[in-house]
Amino acid sequence: QVQLVESGGGLVQPGGSLKLSCAASGSTFSINAMGWYRQAPGKERELVAAITSVGNTDYADSVKGRFTISRDNAKNTLYLQMNSLKPEDTAVYFCNAKIKFGFPEVWGQGTLVTVSS
Repeated sequence: QVQLVESGGGLVQPGGSLKLSCAASGSTFSINAMGWYRQAPGKERELVAAITSVGNTDYADSVKGRFTISRDNAKNTLYLQMNSLKPEDTAVYFCNAKIKFGFPEVWGQGTLVTVSS
């Protein structure tokens, strides 16, 4: 099994930056693509950014040019660098791992990001 633990959330002013981390443990060899999702109050969970095992990335239009996803396979850690944060970025951010061999995807517990003055 794979376990994911996010960290790095918090309160930041508009225009500020935060870097989220997601540490994977367990059967990390079975992880394929990874991604960050977010869920704002009263809204559905949405994809923010994704990265394949070889480093190809994809972003939601709302964060392109502001957020950068990366992964350190040696450290089994996924990152999300968030710059130029806006109040509408306020949400719980979840780490996600797609698992090989047909096993179910795995989610972290989430970390809250609040952008407010």
